[in-house]
Amino acid sequence: MNEKKLIEKAFEAMEYAYVPYSHFRVGACVLTSDGNYLPGANIENAAYGSTMCAERNAVFGAYCRGYRKNEIQALAIVCEGKRPAAPCGSCRQVLSELLDPKTPIYLSNGEITIEKTIAELLPMSFGEEDLKEEQGD
Repeated sequence: MNEKKLIEKAFEAMEYAYVPYSHFRVGACVLTSDGNYLPGANIENAAYGSTMCAERNAVFGAYCRGYRKNEIQALAIVCEGKRPAAPCGSCRQVLSELLDPKTPIYLSNGEITIEKTIAELLPMSFGEEDLKEEQGD
């Protein structure tokens, strides 16, 4: 896997961010097992709850194209901040369900790159196993 190319693609995606309120651009990119790079950028809305983060855009885009967690090789999330931007709480919840717990997530601001997994970013997450009913004997 080419971590550097994935991060570059995420920075390219960041150019398409729509951020008239926060002015904080974020880009993301998913690398799939068949070598596709699927970008995402944050898109803001005056109704803040309708805003979509870059990493959700990228991962949702992968799912919309038929990919599933076992086909997502890595995710990069980039910004121009003083430190790499980590996913917000909503994104962590989404990523905990849509990524394999061991999928590498690269957080970068161009100067610093940190590698994490969603299991590290959201320990003890709530997921599908919590919703399954106990099977009686």
